[in-house]
Amino acid sequence: MKLIKRLLLFIEQSFTVVSLLLYSGGPLTVILSGGANEGDDDEETNTSLILILFFFNYLITVFLLVLRWKKVMRVMRKEKIILLLVGIAVFSFVWSSDPKKTLTRGIAIIGTTLFGLYLASRYSMKQQLQLLGWMYGIAVILSFVFIVALPQYGIMGGIHEGKWRGIYNHKNTLGKVIAPGIAVFFLLAANSKKYSWLFWMAFSLAFILLIRSSSTSSLLNGVFLIAASISFRVFRWRDNFMVPSAIAIASLGTIFYVIVSVATEAILTALGKDTTLTGRGDMWPYIFEMIAKKPFLGYGYGAFWSGPDTPSFYIWQATGWTPPNSHNGYLDLWLQIGLFGLLIYTFGFLAGTLPKTFYWLRATKTSEGFWPLIYMTYMLLANVSETTLMIQNDLFWVVYVAIAFSVQIPPESHKLSAI
Repeated sequence: MKLIKRLLLFIEQSFTVVSLLLYSGGPLTVILSGGANEGDDDEETNTSLILILFFFNYLITVFLLVLRWKKVMRVMRKEKIILLLVGIAVFSFVWSSDPKKTLTRGIAIIGTTLFGLYLASRYSMKQQLQLLGWMYGIAVILSFVFIVALPQYGIMGGIHEGKWRGIYNHKNTLGKVIAPGIAVFFLLAANSKKYSWLFWMAFSLAFILLIRSSSTSSLLNGVFLIAASISFRVFRWRDNFMVPSAIAIASLGTIFYVIVSVATEAILTALGKDTTLTGRGDMWPYIFEMIAKKPFLGYGYGAFWSGPDTPSFYIWQATGWTPPNSHNGYLDLWLQIGLFGLLIYTFGFLAGTLPKTFYWLRATKTSEGFWPLIYMTYMLLANVSETTLMIQNDLFWVVYVAIAFSVQIPPESHKLSAI
């Protein structure tokens, strides 16, 4: 009987890790594309297999949620903002510029959110961090395999010749995915005695991938997350030490921000970037122009950046290139579900989730207590120059949902047993 239980647990955990890898975007997308590069004129990649896998992921997730429906309902009742946001996204087909696309992607965001809910209701924070460690470990190893043994997939050609992308379809995707993985390995190494060397090795390999991807914003975010993992320890100090220390760190951070802002042109030039963040700055005025046309409800979830017959075509014509999104998560959320949806998300983040992450850090003594605040810090930073907010079939929304639900449960109620 114990053997059967262990086997079932292994199967379920394997499903979770493989699903996390699937949600991260690797390695099927780059394989199915034949190693296509940005700027290639090849036909659009057939993603039918990936969609089928996600469909089965939704079915299995629903089945696992039903098995523990009482606990799932208790967890769901503690976080209503995410449920409201998903409801708005799905219902936005009513005013969407592409109702069919909104409904299709609305179903996908429901499935993605349910998987995040599954993580929160099934695993403790410690277990979630360990499962992410397994997923990132596999992603790092496979990325090096692709780079060394399958360079036509693992290394980009074309306009990004020689840049590493590992198991992902673009160098920026590799950078964006790996950046929070560095924090995962850092926390796991800090909390492990027997296998700390293994986590430090994974940390080093992930950092090499981040550097060789040449994704500047992701590299800066990764470095900031390491600094945050160290500096956030002040929040566990006694109040009489914590408050002045936090003020000092905030002051130093502000000074650093001012210096970087003043020296932006020199820094970007040194990093091989232009001062408009590779076209983002030139694109954003046109995006605000489109937002002004439908400011309150937006264009419908998933309906804006969907090809030549969608509102994004105006921006493509105006800028002379074809960006897949705004390269800013807050602007994309505004475009999709309007100011109404953006304000709900902001309220949920600032008034609901973020204060709970501080409480978690203060109420726990182990490294997993840092993870919620570190990840929310990453989401705050990453969405300034990238889009990782409320995207269907995407790892970042899965983890965000899992943390948002998990931190509503007091740390003492979590079963912090190792996997």
